[in-house]
Parts: sequence; C-alpha cells; structure tokens
Amino acid sequence: MKKAMFVLAILYFFCFTGLANAQEKGKFRIGLDLGYTVPSAGGGGILYYLEPKYNIKENMNIGLRIGGATMARDVVYIQSTDDATGKLSANGIIALTYDYYFKKPGSNFAPFIGAGLGWARFGSFEVDTTIDPDDYGTLSTNSAIAPMIRAGFEARKFRLGLDYNFIPKSDLVNLQGDVIGISANSYLGIAIGFYVGGGKWRN
Repeated sequence: MKKAMFVLAILYFFCFTGLANAQEKGKFRIGLDLGYTVPSAGGGGILYYLEPKYNIKENMNIGLRIGGATMARDVVYIQSTDDATGKLSANGIIALTYDYYFKKPGSNFAPFIGAGLGWARFGSFEVDTTIDPDDYGTLSTNSAIAPMIRAGFEARKFRLGLDYNFIPKSDLVNLQGDVIGISANSYLGIAIGFYVGGGKWRN
C-alpha cells in the first residue's frame, strides 16, 4: 500500500504542473517498455509491456497494454550442492489504458499520468531444485481483474514510467502442487522504453 501511495503522490504532482499540449490527434503509436519490479512481498524481478495506442486528443490517448512480470524472492543458493530454493511469481496481463499528458510549449518533455483496467493470470510457486522432477505436481494459476495506476514522462520518443499494479493475493504452492501459504502479488514497476508513431509533439 505504501508503494501505491507513492505513485498516487506522483500523480497528484503531475496534475498541477505543466500545460496540456501533446501529440497529434488521430495518430496511432506503439510502445515497448522493459523494467524492474518491486513486489509488495519483497524481492524483485523484470517486467515487459507492449502497448499500441491511439491519440483521442492532442493531450490524451487510449491503449491496450499486453505484457507481464516475473518476480523472485527469498532466494537461497546452496553452493555445496549447486541447488537453490526460493519463491517465484509470474503473471500475464492484458489491460485497457488511458494516459493524460502535460507539456510546456516549445518543449519535447511531457509528463503524464494514467490508469488501466485489465485481466491478469498469475501464480506463485515455491521452487526447490533438490526435488526430483518426477515428483512435480500440477501448479495452479488464478485469474482476476487487475487495476493499474502510473505516472512518468516522455522525452521525444523515449519514455520513463512508474506504475503500481493491484493484483489479488493467491495461494502459494510447492512443486508437488500443495498449498503452503498465501502470496501477495501486487507490485511496483519501473520501466524505460520507446515508441514509434503518434505524430510529432506540437508546440
């Protein structure tokens, strides 16, 4: 929740800075973002987003975010046996998004705020490489509605974003398929990327 409040504070800041004036209305663009995740349960991981968008006005667009994240925590490496244990979470998300841009005349720097609502498929597993693969069970996954809020900035065709993804808790299972606890799946994402299309920033 603290991470979500941090993102909301950034959204509030951007709402009161800059002048709205962004890209060309009626243009399509496609963006690709890669970054790092900070799970609410601790640890870290990677994220990846592909996002086609349409500029409904010069200072706002709608899009479809397709991607996901893979995160690890409590990883322990056993050097003597070359084995490892830890917890792994993974999700795939498809979401409708909306972004609003703030831009000063004559500048290619444009802060933005945004939000999204989509569908996520996710699971959390305890991994132990000392277990014989023949003993692996069926690993279950869950699906749920997954809201998202974000903020950041664009400079020419490059983009830096900070987002918080609200994903429900789920069962934590081991490799035998047994439920051994509950896992928190929400995470903060920090991503850099670029986009093509969208027209030119207007002054």
